[in-house]
Amino acid sequence: MVTMIEERTRLVLTGLTLAGMLVAVGLRWGPAGSSEIRDIAEAAAILVVFLAGGVPAAIRALTTLWQERELDIDLLMVIAALAAAAVGAALEGAVLLTLFSLSTTLEHRAMGRARRAIEALMELRPDRALRRTASGTEEVPVEDLRPGDVVVLRPGARVPVDGVVVEGEGSIDESTITGESVPVLKTRGVQVFEATVNLHGVLEVEVRRPLGESTVARMIQLVTEAQAARAPSERFSEWFGQRYTVAVLAGSIAALLAFLWVGRPWDDALYRAATLLVAASPCAIVISVPAAILSALSVAARGGVLFKGGAALETLAKVRTFAFDKTGTLTTGRQEVVEIVCDGDRDDFLSRLAGLEAHSEHPIADAIRHEAEARGLTPFPVREARAVPGEGMVGVDDQGMIWAGNARLAARMGARGGPVDHPEAISALHQGARTMVLLGRGARLIGALTVADRPRDSSRPGIEALRAAGIGRVEMLTGDRRAVAERIGASLGIARDEIHAELLPEDKVRIVAELAAQGRMAFVGDGVNDAAALARADVGIAMGAAGSEVALQAADVALLSEDITRLAAAHRLARRTALIIRQNLVFAMGAMVTLVVGGLFFDLPLPLAVIGHEGGTVLVVLNGLRLLADPIRNRGVARSESPAAAPTATAEAA
Repeated sequence: MVTMIEERTRLVLTGLTLAGMLVAVGLRWGPAGSSEIRDIAEAAAILVVFLAGGVPAAIRALTTLWQERELDIDLLMVIAALAAAAVGAALEGAVLLTLFSLSTTLEHRAMGRARRAIEALMELRPDRALRRTASGTEEVPVEDLRPGDVVVLRPGARVPVDGVVVEGEGSIDESTITGESVPVLKTRGVQVFEATVNLHGVLEVEVRRPLGESTVARMIQLVTEAQAARAPSERFSEWFGQRYTVAVLAGSIAALLAFLWVGRPWDDALYRAATLLVAASPCAIVISVPAAILSALSVAARGGVLFKGGAALETLAKVRTFAFDKTGTLTTGRQEVVEIVCDGDRDDFLSRLAGLEAHSEHPIADAIRHEAEARGLTPFPVREARAVPGEGMVGVDDQGMIWAGNARLAARMGARGGPVDHPEAISALHQGARTMVLLGRGARLIGALTVADRPRDSSRPGIEALRAAGIGRVEMLTGDRRAVAERIGASLGIARDEIHAELLPEDKVRIVAELAAQGRMAFVGDGVNDAAALARADVGIAMGAAGSEVALQAADVALLSEDITRLAAAHRLARRTALIIRQNLVFAMGAMVTLVVGGLFFDLPLPLAVIGHEGGTVLVVLNGLRLLADPIRNRGVARSESPAAAPTATAEAA
């Protein structure tokens, strides 16, 4: 509310300043009339300009000087305007204050647009929700919802809070959170996010987080903190601006004395010193960096990429090596049945195996159960099931004892070779790059199947986009077997010498440190298992962080979706931001040098110095705001979710 009042007050004062200036100019060069009345009216109009445009700036400058012991650029402008008035050039001083007031208002509104870009998500929150009760439903304020409550989502309704689907099936538009435009299928057990839209179907969602801890609330908090944090270039420009402002004031006083010493009249010397004061003011230099950084942070957040601050953005622009965790980052993180070899009927084989694996919580068992379900098979009942740690499962079905597991369990059971019909096939599966599960009865091997994690659809396009952008090295780090890692790497275009397999967590940290010693590098992981590597990298990037508090806190950059092309877009945005910052600084310094030379060695009029100074400031702000239209805000590849698609731990450990 205070910000809105300040904004309106600033607009009113700028309007008064501009109106006073127009009246003064009209009276000075307008139709002839009574000279005395016209002079009085012109003086009154100029006074309005000084009061509306100069007094607020003077108050801000003196407050900063008193409270923070810092000279503000506002003070330089007020001093220059007063100096112009003192030598009889009040109209030029009024021009200075008018353009300064106008440019300051434009800057605040433009920068406010960058700051408000992410806060637009707040407007997507519904005010009320349908909460399920024992007798039906009731409409309640969203603030009243508590974890454990169940809300009913009708078609077209926005999700009021983060939760999990407990009943129903439907598609949800998650573009406001993850940047994915194609609707995502949600079924029982799948997470939904606040501010997304239920497109069709009736869903019942159990609340998991209160409103203040929702995904949107955390996004806004992180972006706000990121915008408040200073990037290295921002800190430098601010440091430079503070000290340079003192130098400008001292230099203008020295120039005044020099002009007097060489015989210039007092009025002329003071006028030229005021012109130098305006020409040399560092407004454009100081605003060059924040204008670009704030715009980039905001548009990235709208595109599903959260930077923890300008420092992460600037460092990402310098990265030339990317290292990726495999499981859950380059791959889906879900095991899927790939191949089945058995004697007899495959459906019977899979039903018996699924019946035994129904007693296991292992990710591989989960993949087998889902494969049986997808084929419409009913698992055979198995009793007395027990786990053999590190080897598999043993149980009893309608034909006696049955077991399923790895080669160690097969050896324990005395099983050798393969099924009668396919001995060579089993041997080939064992030598392959996938995880194999054997099913047997006593010493007889019934059959085998393989499961594997598959690459994400966006992994190869994302890596190719990074390479096309000039990234020389793309490394893959995994704790999995080399054969598995090379299979995934080959499908993604990653060379064998860029693959590091069978790593312990400390090995990942060591390799990340070695890569960082050779130049700027980024590590991309899941934000949970790879926390140490994320911390050691120059830039730690967490994938699929929309529902993960750990991921949002662990990394420097968080990709809210699981689309690796978003990473390539973020890297492109970071490099474009760095380019725009360089453009702004070169332009601002060039304009300042030109104006200073004009003020020192030529008779540069004060109004022209003002136009150059304020015009340059506005231009660098507008150049930074171009980032708000960056392609990263375009929506990426979408995905479908179901319980089978929910992220799980895998046997192919990353």
